[in-house]
Amino acid sequence: MPGFDAPPPVKAEPASARNTRLGLFLFFIYLAFYAVFVILSAFWPEAMDLIVAGGINLGIVYGFALIVSAFLLALLYACLCRPAVENVERPILP
Repeated sequence: MPGFDAPPPVKAEPASARNTRLGLFLFFIYLAFYAVFVILSAFWPEAMDLIVAGGINLGIVYGFALIVSAFLLALLYACLCRPAVENVERPILP
């Protein structure tokens, strides 16, 4: 029937491949941040005893920074992986 034909599919990169690459990129950013923490803890433990702010040492501050950065990277990943919303006219309800 005329008018019921679907347009041909557009060959584009699957969203899952893009999301996988993005997730790996963000993971390696976090891995580098965590690796610095481990290296400091293993080879320079005196640095973790340094008082940074309000009587709290660097180990505690860095640990909380790891937790917060993991949460922020997860939010960033969720925002960047959302499907794009196209400009679609919505009907105006009476």
